[in-house]
Amino acid sequence: MSVLKSPSESQIQMREMVMPGDTNIHGTIFGGKIMAWIDIAGAMVATKHCNNPVVTANISDIDFISPIKVGHHVIIKASINYAGKSSMVIGVKVESENPYTGKVRTTTKAYLTFVALDEFGKPVAVPKVDPKTEDDKRRFENAKKRKEAKRSLDASLS
Repeated sequence: MSVLKSPSESQIQMREMVMPGDTNIHGTIFGGKIMAWIDIAGAMVATKHCNNPVVTANISDIDFISPIKVGHHVIIKASINYAGKSSMVIGVKVESENPYTGKVRTTTKAYLTFVALDEFGKPVAVPKVDPKTEDDKRRFENAKKRKEAKRSLDASLS
């Protein structure tokens, strides 16, 4: 597939609010809840990029940086960083916003790989990423390095 798409064509931003049922005994959100929102955001970006159904193939480098309290707003930003033949690397950044002060801080970062599927559930080619901004280019190069490092590690463990 020779189609090129810029990350801005498929990036998304979601907002959620932490409710009491989303929290642990410390009054902060369960990590699994954040992981679910990250997976949803990533899938939305991947689907938007390739215009096909997608499945999660890998979640890597998920870092929980700081907790999110009940009542705070959660901002989930996701963007495609790199595309291979049928796979796409999506970067997701989660922020917490205190609704009383407006203070925003980064709480979680993750990288996910999705595979595009055809109508028979088989991998299908995806458009290549055309990084435009300096951030796009940095993310593209970092995603290539992460993909190669994972491939190398997987090969050494076989």
